[in-house]
Amino acid sequence: MDSLTQIVLGAAVAEAVAGKQMGNKAALWGAIAGTIPDLDVIIRSMAHPIDGELLHRGFSHSILFAILMSPILGWLCYRLYKRKYTFKLWMLLFFWSIITHPMLDMFTNYGTQFLWPLDWRISFNSVFVIDPLYTVPFMILLIIALFKRKESKWRHRLNWAGIVYSSLYLVWTTSVKIAILNKSEYYYETAGIKAKNTMVTPMPFTSFYWMLLTEDDTNFYVGYKSLFYKFNPDDINIVPKNRELMNDFKWNHFNYKTKLKFISNGYYALEEQGDTVNFYDLRFGVASKFTEEKFNQPIKGFGMVIDKGLVKKTFNLNRTDGWKQVNFGFYLDKVFNK
Repeated sequence: MDSLTQIVLGAAVAEAVAGKQMGNKAALWGAIAGTIPDLDVIIRSMAHPIDGELLHRGFSHSILFAILMSPILGWLCYRLYKRKYTFKLWMLLFFWSIITHPMLDMFTNYGTQFLWPLDWRISFNSVFVIDPLYTVPFMILLIIALFKRKESKWRHRLNWAGIVYSSLYLVWTTSVKIAILNKSEYYYETAGIKAKNTMVTPMPFTSFYWMLLTEDDTNFYVGYKSLFYKFNPDDINIVPKNRELMNDFKWNHFNYKTKLKFISNGYYALEEQGDTVNFYDLRFGVASKFTEEKFNQPIKGFGMVIDKGLVKKTFNLNRTDGWKQVNFGFYLDKVFNK
């Protein structure tokens, strides 16, 4: 999830653990702890782009990381505040503020390596990384609670109301995702497509509009389902797989092809543009519904500059050409109106 959401979650959890004893100091340190797992972006920025994608939400998003870091950070704060609060209280504050970060990230479409060093990435794929309907009510309840005295019952109740609301929202999105997935075969049948390996993921900023991704031997089919109107077969975007392009290049010292397939969970397509082969991670969809169908290219992936079959440069794709055509009015219309 985005940094603001993780700050709110970390602060609320810390308030629940230690707010009665520490007051607003608990929320402050919880907010800091809630951002710590995402510091792996610093390491990611120094790594090969493909390795960097795997490093993010890896070890720092694991239960092992939370277990190791909580006593260290707890001891530092225990000494910083001259043993005013117990070491156990500090340790619990940091453990729950850190561990809830990857637990929340599990609900996004990239997931987390929660059981590191195992390679499994756990992803429920039911909430977009920025969802105002999740974050804003949660944040408002937390802020109101923090303005109450630490002894106030309403402070405790409001904070827990935010935690319960945020948890129920995840139950809601997961339930909607399952319901759409269960009907996905029927949706694609109305378009004359036999669905295979279908995945469902929320569209940006909302739990009311969802992307469906299915495939056959040659293409991916990107469909869309709003909760406010029926599935529209004419709305489907078609992305050619072009898997044969994977045979046309290699890296000099390391084979990243296996990692690319792992990162995308097998939902990938390729496209040749001059001396560059673009690898598209289709789990993140295409930009069509944001650009009034003017830019239908996939949003996320890697570009490989090829020279005589060897990859000379690998880079993250930057879709600035597509984002220049963004039309939020059109997108909102697609969410609520057919």
